[in-house]
Amino acid sequence: MTETSWAGWNPERLAAEIEETAVPYGMVAVWWLGQGSFVLKGGTSILYIDPFAMGEDELKSRHGLKRSYPPLLEPEHIRHADYCLITHEHIDHLDPAAIAAMAKQKRETIYMSPRCCIDVLVELGVPANRITAADVRKPHVDQNRKLAVQPVPAAHEELEPDEHGYHRYVGYVIRFNGVHIYHAGDTLVYGGLPERLKQENIDLAFVPINGRDVFRTDRGIVGNMNYREAAELAHLANFRTTVPMHYDMFPGNTEHPGYFVDYVYDRYPHLPVAVLARGRRFLYASDEALR
Repeated sequence: MTETSWAGWNPERLAAEIEETAVPYGMVAVWWLGQGSFVLKGGTSILYIDPFAMGEDELKSRHGLKRSYPPLLEPEHIRHADYCLITHEHIDHLDPAAIAAMAKQKRETIYMSPRCCIDVLVELGVPANRITAADVRKPHVDQNRKLAVQPVPAAHEELEPDEHGYHRYVGYVIRFNGVHIYHAGDTLVYGGLPERLKQENIDLAFVPINGRDVFRTDRGIVGNMNYREAAELAHLANFRTTVPMHYDMFPGNTEHPGYFVDYVYDRYPHLPVAVLARGRRFLYASDEALR
């Protein structure tokens, strides 16, 4: 992607901004790359969730899919990840182009993914000793980076644990730089999820809103919660700020984030929401940071 493409977007400049942004304790910087793909930074630590950077030509030729807009970061620009969290194996969440580039550029990155994805990561060049299987029964704790990651079962469209209790689809609760974050992955709202998340005291939640219907099911598209369900989850789980996601990447599987905003405004006006601009830095400050 050149300097003049997509309204002058420059992925090298975005990569530099991520590297250079200073984030005090109690805050997190967020860059949304579209779909369910996010970059988080707290202190000097950088965390990617479902990095999706596959170019338009490769995506179309290999997978028959069309992007609504070009990648905001190309694979070679993802060179600074301390952690990479993968929610499941679908191409827009486990992107072979992004993972292969990451594996070449920074061997110290720690990866977490569902157990069923580990062989794929190794084939893409990730050292096996840098991969942790996402286990919903226990958190991963990194004392040096003041980071804790708790995988949460996701139902896309069903909960699918294997015979060892490892789930095919997960979301993540992340305690990072003094902020509690929830990334839902691809999921419906299932029994017990709102209550579990309420106990986590989530500051910032990323939830899908694109929904599902019989026509998309007939085309083989696996569904998520819709904007109404996402709003009800935010209310029941008492998220302090909710960000809609997974609504903009592929024609025919989209939703208007304004519907989510309107639904929350009409029914739960006390709930803060934020609609992020693609690739633009968003800073979240917890109550602790503002004391």
